[in-house]
Amino acid sequence: MLTIHLNNLLFHAFHGLYEEEQILGNNFEVNITIHQLSVPQKINSINDTIDYSKVYEMVKMQMAVPTPLLETVAQNICTTIIAQFNLADWVKCSITKINPPIIQFQGTVGISFEMKREN
Repeated sequence: MLTIHLNNLLFHAFHGLYEEEQILGNNFEVNITIHQLSVPQKINSINDTIDYSKVYEMVKMQMAVPTPLLETVAQNICTTIIAQFNLADWVKCSITKINPPIIQFQGTVGISFEMKREN
């Protein structure tokens, strides 16, 4: 098994339920983990694995679409990765909202979503 990680991807996006989030946006951190079960004895070509630069572009596109719930964004990211990469067998997407609009709250909030390829 091969595991591909995209860690600490930072975006300014307009996800959220509240009007101020939709106008001002927020900073988000995204982490992606992809498991590839079928791995050749020797990986000699990008065709033998998952191109993480293409995964990044897909994540960037999804983060650019304002969406009320982070859960929906994570589901869309996982669904897109599974659909676009035949070698992706399992995907996990975690999204952290860096500055949640909660009065007197210090810290971050986030969600994680996992998806397995249906056989």
